[in-house]
Amino acid sequence: MWILIVVFNLAKILFPCYRNFLLVLLESEIKLKTGDQAPDFELLGIDDKMHSLNDYKDYQGVLVIFMCNHCPYVKAKVEAIKEIHNKFKDKIAVVGINSNDPINYPDDNFDSMKKVASEKDIKFDYLVDETQEIAKKYGATCTPDPFLFDKEGKLIFHGRIDDAMNPEQTATEKTMINNLETFLAGKKIDKDFDPSIGCSIKWKEQT
Repeated sequence: MWILIVVFNLAKILFPCYRNFLLVLLESEIKLKTGDQAPDFELLGIDDKMHSLNDYKDYQGVLVIFMCNHCPYVKAKVEAIKEIHNKFKDKIAVVGINSNDPINYPDDNFDSMKKVASEKDIKFDYLVDETQEIAKKYGATCTPDPFLFDKEGKLIFHGRIDDAMNPEQTATEKTMINNLETFLAGKKIDKDFDPSIGCSIKWKEQT
């Protein structure tokens, strides 16, 4: 193990930009279980306003997606997320949360969030989790990592947006849209955990 630590630290010295090309892929993991209550938050949005779960109490459900700006897996899903928002915006609130470390990953800082949202015409709320505490409470591990809650704030689905599991693939199944239609029809989602995959959340270095 100590050899790996030495090699890793040496790479950081020899390749100071290693973070830009080191891509760590992770799948969603279970921390919140089906039926668990959504952890509340009070986070700043790109509209420069604070947002909490209470803002979405009039919707039939809330789709919380941990995402970011730079990850190719998120970039490949932006249009699909926009499609979800446009299709269900009167009934389902879509909320993006960026928990990545903005110091070591400046492409994910708050100003870049505003820029990307403008360029990609993102109309749903996009919030910054500066302390990373919300990602930890939800058990988010990757970007994108979506969590769907019902009107009472109970988790009913945690998982993928569609079945394209890498940025080069074309989706053949719109998993989240299908599950939303099932939920809004008053039916139970059969598969309540269907892991997403993407870049690991970029946690802050411990001091």
